[in-house]
Amino acid sequence: MHTASIMLVDDHPLLRKGLAQLISLEEHLNVSCEASSGEEAISLAPACQPDLILLDLDMKGMNGLDTLRALRQANIGSKIVMFTVSDNETDVLQALKFGADGYLLKDSEPEEVIEQISKAIEGELVLSAPLTQIVARSLQKSSTTSSLFEKLTKREVEILRHIARGDSNKVIGNSLGITEATVKVHIKNLLKKLSLRTRVEAAVWAVENKITL
Repeated sequence: MHTASIMLVDDHPLLRKGLAQLISLEEHLNVSCEASSGEEAISLAPACQPDLILLDLDMKGMNGLDTLRALRQANIGSKIVMFTVSDNETDVLQALKFGADGYLLKDSEPEEVIEQISKAIEGELVLSAPLTQIVARSLQKSSTTSSLFEKLTKREVEILRHIARGDSNKVIGNSLGITEATVKVHIKNLLKKLSLRTRVEAAVWAVENKITL
């Protein structure tokens, strides 16, 4: 069986030592290098070329998310799994968005950590059990947003973008070559489709769903 190499990135020496000892008990896993900061991880990763990087989120200096993004921008092909105490929804979703192959909590049982690391090396997306609902909710929300957006006509999307910029009906009409009365009709229709009550709510919805370009 191929022995997979692992890089540990954490600013707590004691935690790195404990993890290294835990991993050393597994014949198919080997800690090949360690880094105490994000900057050091970025420097070591190209030469170390680990199969998997176990990356802490909250570190002094460069945090885990910035380190993750930098590693991906540097075309580091290793699997990268976040290993942290944070179960914050934003942290989880940002990590996955930036290219993490998993997100594990530090209070996980040792056996679970080893099992999830092994799965990640094999190409599976791994998550600590309490986090699966966060991802499920995000996917559901994304699907709902997409389906609502698809209900809008091209003209309604144009007007929604103008609303998000704070433009008045007169400015929107002049920009699109239509009357203010027509703008009002379009706004009424798009509010109904999005189940919103006011243009302020529409502007917030557009910004939150990045429909502002």
